[in-house]
Amino acid sequence: MALKCGIIGITNIGKTTIFNCISKTKAETSNYAFSASKSNLGVVDVPDPRLYKIAELAKPEKIIPATVEIVDIPGLAKGASHGEGIGNKFLDDIQRTDAMIHVLRCFDDENLPHVEGSVNPVRDMEIVDLELQIKDLEMVERKIQRMEKVAKSGDKDAKKAIDVLNKYKEHFENFQNARDIDLDDDDKKYVDDILLLTDKPVIYVCNVDDDSAVSGNAYVEAVKEALKDKETEVLVIAGALEADISELDTQEERLEFLNDAGLEEPGVDKMIRAAYNLLNLQSFFTQGPKEVRAWTIKKGMTAPQAAGVIHSDLERGFIRAEVIKYEDFINYKTEHAVKEAGKMRLEGKSYVVQDGDLMNIRFNV
Repeated sequence: MALKCGIIGITNIGKTTIFNCISKTKAETSNYAFSASKSNLGVVDVPDPRLYKIAELAKPEKIIPATVEIVDIPGLAKGASHGEGIGNKFLDDIQRTDAMIHVLRCFDDENLPHVEGSVNPVRDMEIVDLELQIKDLEMVERKIQRMEKVAKSGDKDAKKAIDVLNKYKEHFENFQNARDIDLDDDDKKYVDDILLLTDKPVIYVCNVDDDSAVSGNAYVEAVKEALKDKETEVLVIAGALEADISELDTQEERLEFLNDAGLEEPGVDKMIRAAYNLLNLQSFFTQGPKEVRAWTIKKGMTAPQAAGVIHSDLERGFIRAEVIKYEDFINYKTEHAVKEAGKMRLEGKSYVVQDGDLMNIRFNV
């Protein structure tokens, strides 16, 4: 799908520690502000228990999970939009992502100094938002200047664009994010080409100490209060604890460590699934003796489009899809039993694939 989710946040809040928990590509961590000078890209497996339940029944040679690309973006400081720290590099990298995981420091550690002198996740969130808003304001003002030149020729659409862009300009000047503006989609099309940073969907991750892994702490409650009117998700992850868990050799050891910490699953697994959903992605499955595989598609894709994710020939020669619901496969245990029960459906070119569908594609090229 080639969609990326960027991990962002102020410097020295544990972004890279969390990134290293999920990525096979390990990045260096440091106690020093601005020690990172480049973003780190990781291709991350999407944790999906359904895939392994299918595999228990199909007994394939290989299991291939869906993946999502996560980018660990260097930390931000106040003034990034004016080049402080590695400011413009940070902002450019965010612009190349499709969604954001905003990590907030919600732990005390005297050995890890905070760039602002104290731990205050709500303040940190506002600093990052302000820097993104300033960058967005600059991009909107530049486009207004371009549209004003076009409007002088009498172009009515340019005049409409200027009107909409001025609404965004006022919105940013009032310290608001683009994703919260009250405009219809027909108006929003005038900013599609400038890839506004604050228009990207976002989830928030509160990075807490080990003792707060299960129930959070006062810092987490402050974040939730600040975001109570926003349509977003707040997750709690003990980054240092999960970094230790990720270093263990076996799944049994990791589960034992999790149980000792009072956790049912790693918080980073929830974060990956949330990122997958934030990117408007879902999975369908194929199964057979050679492999059971999760395929990534955008929500709303039709059966031929989903077939094209497997191979372009399948989309080009698509005839129909044999579709089994995940629950039916688990219930009846074999494809044959599902057919015998009348639970397999034949779907044509207009069928919109649902999350968790098992599909066989019939095609002719």
